[in-house]
Amino acid sequence: MTLKKYIFKNLWLQVAISLIIGVSVGLVLGDDVGVGVEDESLDFVTSYLKIPASIFLSLIYMIIVPLIFSSIVVAINSLGTTEKLKTLGLGVASYFVITTTIAILVAVFLASLIAPGNILDISALQESYDLSDKDIEINEGFSLEDIPNTISNIIPRNPITSYLEGQMLSILIFALIIGLSMTAIPKESAKPLLEILESIQKITLQILLFSMKIVPFAVFGLIVGMVSKIGLESMAGLGIYMVTVVLGLGIMLSVYVLILKFVAKRPIRSTFSKFRNPQTVSFSTASSMATMPVTLKTAEEDLKIDTRVSKFVIPFGTTVNMDGTALYQVIAVFFLAQLFSIELSLIAILVIIITSLLASIGTPAVPGAGTIVLSTILITVGIPPVGILLLLSVDRILDMIRTMVNVTGDLTACCVFHKITQSKSTEKK
Repeated sequence: MTLKKYIFKNLWLQVAISLIIGVSVGLVLGDDVGVGVEDESLDFVTSYLKIPASIFLSLIYMIIVPLIFSSIVVAINSLGTTEKLKTLGLGVASYFVITTTIAILVAVFLASLIAPGNILDISALQESYDLSDKDIEINEGFSLEDIPNTISNIIPRNPITSYLEGQMLSILIFALIIGLSMTAIPKESAKPLLEILESIQKITLQILLFSMKIVPFAVFGLIVGMVSKIGLESMAGLGIYMVTVVLGLGIMLSVYVLILKFVAKRPIRSTFSKFRNPQTVSFSTASSMATMPVTLKTAEEDLKIDTRVSKFVIPFGTTVNMDGTALYQVIAVFFLAQLFSIELSLIAILVIIITSLLASIGTPAVPGAGTIVLSTILITVGIPPVGILLLLSVDRILDMIRTMVNVTGDLTACCVFHKITQSKSTEKK
């Protein structure tokens, strides 16, 4: 096989080449080591370079809601028996809660130990963004009286509104209710709707697979814009914070290694080598939604996961399993609390853990969504949301890494529940 054919056959290699070229072009256009193009000209150039990324993300937003809904409903019905629903449905949900809790506890430990927010001076933040004293005023935090309303809003009162607004958690809950209800009625009654949803699933997956062809071009445009505008000096100022997040994400990858070895009983090196394609795509696009077709293909074709498992775990995990995002959010909250000299009590830390767990489940799996949800967590504990301005300068890099961890967690879960379902089938025989 020639080098050209090898490159065109492997999406991860195309993306890696786009990353390298994008970083190089970004440095040339930026102020640090390049020609220092004027801001107006730089905005003009990067606006055109971002066109492939805009088209790609528009395609994702266009079909991701029907894809998630149809995938969950079809997957639940494909499981068939109530016993299988208990094995996967409750089992997968419990598994995701456990791994997300581990991620949050790792984040609390590292953020408390390293204390990255104590290194920076808040006056630098205030001066850089021209903030008034009112902007950085500490607000009243979360009240326990808010819990009932927060929980009750998870159930979609109007599924059409949830669909139009892209409320992924509400859509997921609605899909679970519909899917479970369809299993409780005669198959003949559920068959017409099931066939329609199966067609929707196949069509939307085909559109997603087609959209993946423009990923290398989208990555190039995004990376050029990020590197040329942010530069190296501004990112270096938040180095300790970034190191803390990356260290936490690395620990989560180690947790997945242990799970693969001792629970899924899989060889680590060969398994992780098969993770390479979805990991590279998720790292580049910072969207586990956009990576989902590649993740599904890897699970079924490379890892030989039972399709009944993969078609349930991957869409379900893409929506609710956000270990990397949860870890990032907790470290970010601690970082800003330290920056604003806010002493976090044990109750406040508990609120952060619970809120982060719920927020990570409801975080849309698209680029930058973690930062948007972070503002909600900050408000619950009384930290000025304006601190997010400081994090945005380096968020794109961390978003790429934490998305890769999220996708790795989904694939690990697939391996675990493939092993569990196989073991149960063997026991019956």
